[in-house]
Amino acid sequence: MAIIRVKNLLIRTYIGFNPEELVNKQDVLINIEIETDIPVTALEADEPDDIFDYKTVTKKVIALVQEGQFKLLEVLTKNILDLVMEDERVARAKVEVDKPHALRFAESVSLEMEARR
Repeated sequence: MAIIRVKNLLIRTYIGFNPEELVNKQDVLINIEIETDIPVTALEADEPDDIFDYKTVTKKVIALVQEGQFKLLEVLTKNILDLVMEDERVARAKVEVDKPHALRFAESVSLEMEARR
């Protein structure tokens, strides 16, 4: 097994339910950890055949977040986790989403969810 990490993916989206949050996009910071098997054939040949494509899933996450509107950080995090887990090669995934400046005196609020097969 190998662990792939997508670190500090910064995306703007609608997140929250306060009046100003419904009309103004905010930054969210996303970290994704994916546990997957890397076939020996891919390692021996140095070819991407049958490996998990982190670039493709990252593009899907970006589209989901940018095009969506979410009232709850929990829903956004779960939607990203579900998207990552769609690929059967993913044995385990963990997603953390930070909402910077969500609370006064705090750098951010984050939510983390994990799933495994």
